[in-house]
Amino acid sequence: QVQLVESGGGLVQAGGSLRLSCAASGRTGSRYAMSWFRQAPGKEREFVAAISWIAESTRYADSIKGRFTISRDNAKNTVYLQMTSLNPEDTAVYYCAVGSNLYSIPGYWGQGTQVTVSS
Repeated sequence: QVQLVESGGGLVQAGGSLRLSCAASGRTGSRYAMSWFRQAPGKEREFVAAISWIAESTRYADSIKGRFTISRDNAKNTVYLQMTSLNPEDTAVYYCAVGSNLYSIPGYWGQGTQVTVSS
């Protein structure tokens, strides 16, 4: 089993920044990719960003390119999502996930952390 615990969500004004963290523990295996998804009220969960095992590759959704940056610290089994220039459309529950590569459907999910951007 893999446990993922997100933190760093909260309420921020439009134009502001937040950094989300996700710590992984348990049987993560080796060379796993980590990713972030989000789900806004009344909408389906959508991909946000992913990063490969040694961070040589990243992938971003078009809607957040240039504003969000994903990074990871393998010594801490932690992935981060630095979010800047936030707007109300970024309001959602953000989920951390673990998968085998940047494009695979994640096998493990965190419980989510709420991000609310006020206008």
